[in-house]
Amino acid sequence: MTPAALAALHAAAFTQDRPWQEAEFASLLDSPFVELFTRPGGFALTRTIAGESELLTLAVDPARQRQGLGRALLSDWLAALPADCDSAFLEVAADNLPARALYANEGFAQIATRRAYYARRGVAAVDACILRRMLTRGHCGDPAALPAKSG
Repeated sequence: MTPAALAALHAAAFTQDRPWQEAEFASLLDSPFVELFTRPGGFALTRTIAGESELLTLAVDPARQRQGLGRALLSDWLAALPADCDSAFLEVAADNLPARALYANEGFAQIATRRAYYARRGVAAVDACILRRMLTRGHCGDPAALPAKSG
């Protein structure tokens, strides 16, 4: 996907937030640490450095939402993480309940809050929830390779 296509899809998916612009996507994609995962109707943009990977944004066309595309993109990201990656993290708006449920189901837990981080048109700003998933060294992207939970 081109930076222009990414910006258009981001704007369609995030109607309450300021959408990212084409130049912002182009700048991020120039970094050797940034990776783009795409599927028809959606994308995930990530940055991995120094044993941590961050989901910068995940956008799904509104017509394709609630069909498993976000989960597939999240899985693509986690499966691609290098073996020396210790954690994956992201931030999500506190009022984005579908995304928060997806991340919780994929093993992400809230570790912090940024108060009034997301500006909203005509209403009060919304908190950002910082979520993290610790990864087992050597098994970063493959949940099936993790030891079974006991107890």
